[in-house]
Amino acid sequence: MKKHFMVVLTGAFIGLAAVALVKFGNPGNMGFCIACFLRDMAGSLKLHNAAVVQYMRPEVIGLLLGAFAIALVKKEFKPRGGSAPFTRFVLGFFVMIGALMFLGCPLRMFLRLGAGDLNAIFGLVGFVIGIGIGVVFLNKNFSLSRAYPQSKQEGVMAPIVMIAFLVLLIAFPAVLVFSEKGPGSMHAPLAIALIIGLVSGALAQRSRLCTAGGIRDAIMLKDFHLLMGSISIVVAVLIGAVITGQFKLGVAGQAVAHTDGLWNALGMVLVGWASVLLGGCPLRQLILTGEGNTDSAITVTGLIAGAAFAHNFGLASSGKGPTSAGMIAVIIGLIVTACISVYYAVKNK
Repeated sequence: MKKHFMVVLTGAFIGLAAVALVKFGNPGNMGFCIACFLRDMAGSLKLHNAAVVQYMRPEVIGLLLGAFAIALVKKEFKPRGGSAPFTRFVLGFFVMIGALMFLGCPLRMFLRLGAGDLNAIFGLVGFVIGIGIGVVFLNKNFSLSRAYPQSKQEGVMAPIVMIAFLVLLIAFPAVLVFSEKGPGSMHAPLAIALIIGLVSGALAQRSRLCTAGGIRDAIMLKDFHLLMGSISIVVAVLIGAVITGQFKLGVAGQAVAHTDGLWNALGMVLVGWASVLLGGCPLRQLILTGEGNTDSAITVTGLIAGAAFAHNFGLASSGKGPTSAGMIAVIIGLIVTACISVYYAVKNK
């Protein structure tokens, strides 16, 4: 049990922190959501004009900078990259398309599940199926090729960008856009959100927590170490939500969610499949970016581009359900991911 301590602690902290962030003002069941928060940040930077989802989220800034700081301290800041960068951008783009079909990244899926949102079960089923498909291709020698050492200057660019975002948020908020209603207008106080993000980022860097990696390892290697982190998130949220009155068991009327089970599942099939090919879920990509991995930084850029595209072209779901354009985009994403899977599996034989 000793070897599982850090990943369980990280999951428990993130779960309880998510409950606290909702209590302090974040949208329901959205104490943390990498997809939703990157979407809000894209809106704040005027990359899309969806007025209800625009805010520069300190949690994301804190996650990356917390991982960066602890990686420096532990001498694990090792800039590297060059492994099929544009392919990673495209996969990151479609991870976001799938996440916005479901209305949440895998981390939020576990938060929703812990707080009683039964729609998340459909998302979880799809996520596991997608990861399972990805594992099939991993077993067929899929690889996005080797990454190479890069300069420290290259590795610190993403943390510098996040510091710049933080400066804008604190000192020059007038240059950003902020929602006046909807989920983007709901947020915890800046200092609380930033501190929780910093601590969560540091813990996630030390534990290697990954929602996709946990299920992948369980399927592929019968190794349940990382999966224990995701389970601890659900348990912590369940306990915290019951204590704070946030627990609501059911399907209808859940916060920032829709009830279309098929498309909840299909969106997360895309997220799970592409995340396995990328080597980690959106949370893990942020943490790896903090460690100097420029391939992950490009993936995060793809996530942001996907969020902007989804809201500019009506692909994102709402509480009313998915859009026709969003359904088409998810199908295209599944086809593109399949083509990438086959190409790199055959190429590496």
